[in-house]
Amino acid sequence: MNYETLTYDLTDGVALITLNRPDVMNALTTQMRAEIEVAVTHVGKTARVVVLTGAGRAFCSGQDLGDRANAANLDLERTLRDEYTPMLNAIVDCPVPTIAAVNGAAAGAGANLALACDVVIASEKAYFLQAFTRIGLIPDAGGTYVMPRTMGMAKAMGAALFADKITARQADDWGMIWEAVADDGFDAHWRARATHLANGPTKAYAAAKRVIRGSWANDFEGQLAAEAAEQGDCGQSRDFREGVLAFVEKRKPDFEGR
Repeated sequence: MNYETLTYDLTDGVALITLNRPDVMNALTTQMRAEIEVAVTHVGKTARVVVLTGAGRAFCSGQDLGDRANAANLDLERTLRDEYTPMLNAIVDCPVPTIAAVNGAAAGAGANLALACDVVIASEKAYFLQAFTRIGLIPDAGGTYVMPRTMGMAKAMGAALFADKITARQADDWGMIWEAVADDGFDAHWRARATHLANGPTKAYAAAKRVIRGSWANDFEGQLAAEAAEQGDCGQSRDFREGVLAFVEKRKPDFEGR
């Protein structure tokens, strides 16, 4: 597929998807949402890790309020159901780890696009902003689901109601993201993290994703059963055998994701 709103590169198992509308801070349009869904679905079949980042000074500024595809017949329920939900599900259900490398502003739906990824690594110059109440809306794109589960009810409620900027360092301290990284080392850092995952036991990563995300719907007994089932499957994998052998032989394991 020829992408018009993003760029795509696959190198050494790392699929890099870059939102590429820097003139409007990578604001989301109907076309961009469709392209993100297609790109993530496609690369999830061949890559070992997927990285989502933004071109220019922003990660993503959220919905493009000037998007002509939606301007003529603005129906936010339809847009969320038919355009945002498939895109976000593609990210959440991706069979390999997903990283949001947040290089700058992540606002509105752009913030929640990042939070849909498995791991969020942010530059210290970045910030997160649930800007919705500034225009009379509520947080969407999964924000009301993810935020209470990562940063707690009090912080999630304040972020939604006050629509204050949350710095990358605050987001890190609150448990909203995995880590905030110094600006000058940001690019090298997230690339090293992505390479680490690309060289890892991706079959086990996929199982871990399923169990951790599924835990929100389980009681303790149900979660123990889910762990046992997934662990039993991982225990039959080539990567488990290789990992044990590498440990015994005191060498680095050669994982293949199977």
